[in-house]
Amino acid sequence: MKTLTGRDLAAAIRTQTQAEAASGTQPRLAVVVATADEASLWYVRSIAKAAAAVGIDCDLVDLGPQATPERIGETLARLSADAGVHGVMLQTPLPAGASAQELAAAIDPRKDVDGANPLSLGRLAAGLPAFPPATAAAVMALLDHHGVELTGRRAVVVGRSTVVGKPLAHLLLDRHATVTVCHSRTRDLASVTAQAEVLVAAVGRAGLIGAGHVAPGAVVIDVGTNPTDDGGLTGDVDFAAVAEVAGALTPVPGGVGPVTTALLLRHVARAANLP
Repeated sequence: MKTLTGRDLAAAIRTQTQAEAASGTQPRLAVVVATADEASLWYVRSIAKAAAAVGIDCDLVDLGPQATPERIGETLARLSADAGVHGVMLQTPLPAGASAQELAAAIDPRKDVDGANPLSLGRLAAGLPAFPPATAAAVMALLDHHGVELTGRRAVVVGRSTVVGKPLAHLLLDRHATVTVCHSRTRDLASVTAQAEVLVAAVGRAGLIGAGHVAPGAVVIDVGTNPTDDGGLTGDVDFAAVAEVAGALTPVPGGVGPVTTALLLRHVARAANLP
């Protein structure tokens, strides 16, 4: 069984991004935060640190957990109109009553570096230029990096979120895979996933995918990042069990995650130099 790690790929993307950031307009990312959730705050701090390492300016716009949807939307619109800001990102979770999808509509699609605006998803579905959500893009980059052929292959995506499942299905279709999307109401999940040559788990349920869900020799991509009692992370895939069946499998951590952050920053560098 081959382990599909993402750290080397992420390092290569960071090197490329650093060169792009240094060769054109100085890129600036603005991350809007309206939460006191420590895990979320840790994540945005890690983005700011990663951005600095590749020469991208990053502003953390902390509105506080009591921010109203109106204030969040106004902030996103203001940043979208600011010529000195090239990427705008809305971090979740949000205060009660605030809809991430509705608020993300205030982000200019040209600055929507994490593909959150519904217009970005629509353009992606139509095959038009758009920044895809970084996590969905990271899955595709990992598959390419490890030489996984997609044309004509059966791909199953477990999860239908607008962050991973839906955009990833479109990206796979664009690469000529035959795609099935499963979700919480899929009957006999294992009978569907066991037909996959490429299986992606992206639902946020630790250990959901076991050996019985996987065809012998399948490529399995685990997007899950579920916290463990000891402060670590585990995926949606039972790694030890599935490793006995799969032909290739991503680890958690160290698989999709590092590539996601690296691609997000590459999107910012490219947004800064859009014509």
